Amino acid sequence: MPINRKIMGVSRGVSKKAIFGYNGFSNLVSSSGVVASDTTLVGTDRYALAASSYGADKAIFGYGTTGTKSAITNLVSSTGVIASDTTGVGTARSNLAASSYGADKAIFGYGTSTVNTAITNLVSNAGVVATDTAGVGTARSWPCAAGYGTDKGLFCFGYDGNYASYKNLISSSGVVAADTSTVGTARQQASAATYGTDKAIIGYGTTGVKISITNLVSSTGVIASDTTGVGTERTTLAASSYGVDKAIFGYGSASGNTAITNLVSNIGVVATDTAGVGTARQQLAASSYGS
Repeated sequence: MPINRKIMGVSRGVSKKAIFGYNGFSNLVSSSGVVASDTTLVGTDRYALAASSYGADKAIFGYGTTGTKSAITNLVSSTGVIASDTTGVGTARSNLAASSYGADKAIFGYGTSTVNTAITNLVSNAGVVATDTAGVGTARSWPCAAGYGTDKGLFCFGYDGNYASYKNLISSSGVVAADTSTVGTARQQASAATYGTDKAIIGYGTTGVKISITNLVSSTGVIASDTTGVGTERTTLAASSYGVDKAIFGYGSASGNTAITNLVSNIGVVATDTAGVGTARQQLAASSYGS
């Protein structure tokens, strides 16, 4: 009998779905990477938020701004239904990132409150957000984050007054490590997702000029040098894993807001643009869900 091994909240051999959400609407993504039309949102609409999977088959959107920064969270069921607002826990902020860790938990980290911060908030496997954990690493806005390996994650890049070129690894117990220098073009407003069950990909963003460069992340958290970009250069997009072992980048700001998507194969190859479905927008978030 084959082993069905859970990796980063995803069971090997189980086909997951994904959801892009907020700044206007949500859009479900099928297990084959097809994006659905707009669904009316539940809860407080906001932008510059973050999202992650948790509990093996669910997801959570959290934080962001309506013009006023928020700590509100919204849970997503195993069928992709977004729940009403949960009262915020932790420091209200925007421009943050989130990752899964520990096989079935999540972590929100970094972002901008009144100033840039490095605080994190752990999320249990029941979707309960913990109070602030003192920041580790350089306070910054607009990092990206994703799970890698069997139970770890990382925050990477961002803006700390300069475009950042370092990462912070997340242990299987949710402990964030100090800054580690990394290769790849320093940038902010990129996005990241798990692919291939135990690896991650970081893509797009800005160096002051919008780019489509990607960087693969190994199963041990090592970030590879730049891969020439495929697809439209853009920033403030979102990304998620989907299916058994693939990923998708979507939406963002190019010459204007866009709804284009780019699928990522299970070996980390980014496909050319897929025509946008749903309302063009930026500063949204995305996560996998379901089983």
